Amino acid sequence: MASEYHRGEMDISEQVATFNLFNGMTKWGSLALACLLSMLVLWFCTPAGFAGGFATAAVVLVLGVLLLREKPEAAH
Repeated sequence: MASEYHRGEMDISEQVATFNLFNGMTKWGSLALACLLSMLVLWFCTPAGFAGGFATAAVVLVLGVLLLREKPEAAH
């Protein structure tokens, strides 16, 4: 059967952009949820109160941003 399809010739820039957007939203959304949950749990379920919950959420946020940010591409 003859076909018009040729493997590797399709423009996949939209698929790559969608994949990168989904990964970014998942990564940063997970960090936001981790900060929010840690703050709320420490605020309402422990004697740490608001200050302890906020401080912990701030530390988690800073560490998350440092660890999850985009790394520069290696030069070839």
